[in-house]
Amino acid sequence: MPAISVLIVNYNGESYLEAALDSLRTQTFRNFEVIVVDNASTDGSADNLRADGLPAFRLLAQDTNLGFAAGSNVGVKAAAAPWVAMLNPDAEAKPDWLEQVLDGISRHSGAHMFSCAQLALDDETVLDGAGDNYLGIGIPWRGGFGRSASELPEEGECFSPCGASAVFKRDTYIAHGGLDERFFCYCEDVDLGYRMRLAGETCIFLPRAVISHAGSGITGRISDFALFYGTRNRLWTYAKNTPWPLLALTLPGHVAMTLTILLRGAAKGHADPVWRGLMAGLAGIGRIRADKTYGPPVRTVSLLDLMRTMVWNPIDLLARRVVVKPLDLSEQPAMLDVVRS
Repeated sequence: MPAISVLIVNYNGESYLEAALDSLRTQTFRNFEVIVVDNASTDGSADNLRADGLPAFRLLAQDTNLGFAAGSNVGVKAAAAPWVAMLNPDAEAKPDWLEQVLDGISRHSGAHMFSCAQLALDDETVLDGAGDNYLGIGIPWRGGFGRSASELPEEGECFSPCGASAVFKRDTYIAHGGLDERFFCYCEDVDLGYRMRLAGETCIFLPRAVISHAGSGITGRISDFALFYGTRNRLWTYAKNTPWPLLALTLPGHVAMTLTILLRGAAKGHADPVWRGLMAGLAGIGRIRADKTYGPPVRTVSLLDLMRTMVWNPIDLLARRVVVKPLDLSEQPAMLDVVRS
């Protein structure tokens, strides 16, 4: 049995996909399998994929484009290992990526989700992300995106992992319903992280487990597609998961920030997809909250503890700052030398 399954969900990955697989061929840790879920690509990116140099390889070809959420669920359910590491097709893993991931798993036996360090694929002096953060009024962002890689933090706790390099315990992922397939793509990773947070799970950021990521290299970061789904799913994540007392407290701020985002989009010529995403989000809120297929679960953490996992300074969002909270090393003395080394 492999110790970990690496899952790549591909749709028209072009030249990116082979480079992602090449990065897995050089991994120092070798007891892993690779699963590529291809969402009916039309560019030939999943044709004639090579399995040489990989310990184990499977291609799960789909008849239609399921999206990242449903495609990930297909792959996780098929995984043979107890842990699943997601890798975007437009990402490349450093040779010791899996070694560092499994080292982190061994040191944090109570954690079931982990986030990796992400550098920009075209310029590794720039951060692509250090875990996902969540502003308490309902706006997520990738911590440190576009900032200097010198700001990469030490090992600690972030709100949730970015789907480009997220690591989950397979059984826990499945127990929480996996990624919400209604989202299709964008914010589905934050939504799952939020649901797991409600159930008392934590997310550990591993700064030494590094990938390089193009960042929406396939869909386009400011494409109409990304803006529509990002806007709609951001609203659904907030409306679906936020407990009623916190919803009442934060709704005015959420409305104000949403209007700010809409005006900013208009100033940059992107008002139409943002507006359509907002309208689609509002139209679907009732259905999303009523259907419990993808949570949220019954909350087991206190409201105060949940709020402590979030960020409450909007400047952090506007500046896309890294927000990774220090671990309580007093409760984990064996980790002290490892984290500080």
